[in-house]
Amino acid sequence: MAEPVRYEVVDGIAVATLSNPPVNALSAALRAGLFEALRRAEADPSVAGLVIAAEGRTFIAGADISEFGKPPASPTLAELVAALDGAAKPVVAAIHAAALGGGLEVAMACSWRVLGPKAKLGLPEVKLGLLPGSGGTQRAPRLMGAAAALKLMVSGDPMDADAAVAAGLADTVVLGDLLQAAREFVKQPKPKPVSARDEGLGDRDAFEKEAAALAKRAATEPQIADCIACVRAAFEKPFAEAVAFEREAFLRLLDDPRSKALRHVFFAEREAARIAGLPKGTQPRPVARAAVLGSGTMGAGIAMCFANAGIPVRVIETDDAALARGMERIRGTYESSVKRGSLAPEARDARLALIEGAVGLDATADADMVVEAVFEEMGLKKQVFAHLDRVTRPGTILASNTSYLDIDEMAAATSRPQDVLGMHFFSPANVMKLLEVVRAKETSPEALATATEIGRKLAKVPVVVGVCHGFVGNRMLARRTQQAERLLLEGAAPEQVDRALTDFGFRMGPFAMADLAGLDIGWRIRRATGKRAPVADALVEAERLGQKTRKGYYLYPEGSRTGVVDPEVTALIRRVAAAEGVEQREIGQEEILDRLVLPMVNEGARILEEGIAARPGDIDVVWLHGYNWPAWRGGPMHYADSIGLLHVVARLAAFAEATGDNTLLPADLLGRLAAEGRGFASLKAD
Repeated sequence: MAEPVRYEVVDGIAVATLSNPPVNALSAALRAGLFEALRRAEADPSVAGLVIAAEGRTFIAGADISEFGKPPASPTLAELVAALDGAAKPVVAAIHAAALGGGLEVAMACSWRVLGPKAKLGLPEVKLGLLPGSGGTQRAPRLMGAAAALKLMVSGDPMDADAAVAAGLADTVVLGDLLQAAREFVKQPKPKPVSARDEGLGDRDAFEKEAAALAKRAATEPQIADCIACVRAAFEKPFAEAVAFEREAFLRLLDDPRSKALRHVFFAEREAARIAGLPKGTQPRPVARAAVLGSGTMGAGIAMCFANAGIPVRVIETDDAALARGMERIRGTYESSVKRGSLAPEARDARLALIEGAVGLDATADADMVVEAVFEEMGLKKQVFAHLDRVTRPGTILASNTSYLDIDEMAAATSRPQDVLGMHFFSPANVMKLLEVVRAKETSPEALATATEIGRKLAKVPVVVGVCHGFVGNRMLARRTQQAERLLLEGAAPEQVDRALTDFGFRMGPFAMADLAGLDIGWRIRRATGKRAPVADALVEAERLGQKTRKGYYLYPEGSRTGVVDPEVTALIRRVAAAEGVEQREIGQEEILDRLVLPMVNEGARILEEGIAARPGDIDVVWLHGYNWPAWRGGPMHYADSIGLLHVVARLAAFAEATGDNTLLPADLLGRLAAEGRGFASLKAD
């Protein structure tokens, strides 16, 4: 295996080239190689200084996160950074691409930072529930001012090359030979180490104003509070003491359950991008042109996703009037973005130019991918797929946006089931990040790879799932919905149930969400499938449809989007409970939360047993990006691991006995893992 750092001396200047694919992560071997390169350069009297360069698509993408939780190997990142900061000779970072996290901490410890035009500099540790732990909270404020540095750390987002230079984080942008420019910097007199530039901290009041603006977020995200405290320490403590203070905060966060959950999310998202069981070497098909069937809310949003990604798309409707409404819906959505300032008029025009309308399914003939977003009725969808089979080219991907229905049944209506799959977007499709890619029985590896690759191009987080009613997300949501309804019958108030989930970290509870969406939507689905929800049905029959009628589970005074408790709903629930023969009682918040969340975990275990999801982490990613599960809770399966599967099993068994609901009995996989003392994290995909 090649050494991760190559050392050479050219014209009296040492160059250490980092080569640790795929992203030059700061592994123990790379740290040791860079430390040795610095030692050699300092020990050689013929060498004027050291340039640190890198090959590949990044400079340094950050610390090697896989080493977290393991005994630190010397030189640690902190030791390496301290050595660079205190080097006797000039050290120049020649940054051609991304320098993130520990990579930027290495660069900030150098004498100068010379950037290529594609360089990006950032401190994204906050997204893992951490903070820069190797002097980053002390050097960044000394280079760009404390207020700006705090904003950089807390956002977690990188700066481009020009912005980094303007902020003082780097010295220059080089359009030509980056390595040669770095060599020229070595020839200049060595500047004062960044650790000694206290004058660079800037105005204390500006920093405190920025910190005050973050106070609300800091109340629930410990890494934000610690970032503020560490930057404040730059004003109040000597550099060495402030670095030690930062290290204590980093280690404390490393052991924080919220930080562990965020790191789980990081790995789960990376794993979800890998399709389990996909033959090696499978290549996606090119998609140069797409078609979307239907221009309602979902169809219009999906079409916008393609246009936003630069892919020409044809929106197809059944008649001119429907098409005109759909195109107007798309234009209106883009116009709203322009008015909010989130989209430039030029970008709006460019995206609209990629969207054209047509009437009739024959207009799909030249598409490489067709996504149908027609009414959720199997007979209609089968007719659509049979027609698409006749008019589209061989190899065209035929995808359904269905939320629930059987993709295998749709595929059977065609002569090429290998090209048929599900692409379940979430509403609003142009905003929500999740894309459930549904692998049907006959779906080919190439079709599956194409759908996931397109999902990434559309700025989605694609997760491959199997065929079942509701797939992963909606199948689990149905369990929560059942329990929420049952809790009302047993005596819990809507606001209690909603508060259990908002206190847990969700943005909205199930009843506030139902009011926002409209209670008639679920009512129509239940009517079509022969199901019932006594309380929800009674509300619809009382013409309480949610916000659009200004009354649902809550009252919505004129112009208000926030519901208030309605005594009429309390009385209605009591009447329905009596009619159903359910005796009401006081229910505590802990029981409410467990009744809502643990049945979802149980259903997730069944989903894993059946192979509908390949990994527990895939289920977590679905809930994080499709249903706003709080990231610092890590997803339902991670949450179950964090509270212990023995506890989950015991609670579910107790609920099943108390309610007589056998669906609450622990799934076989859940019971087996608990009995073996294992968690869902112990499961590995094939």
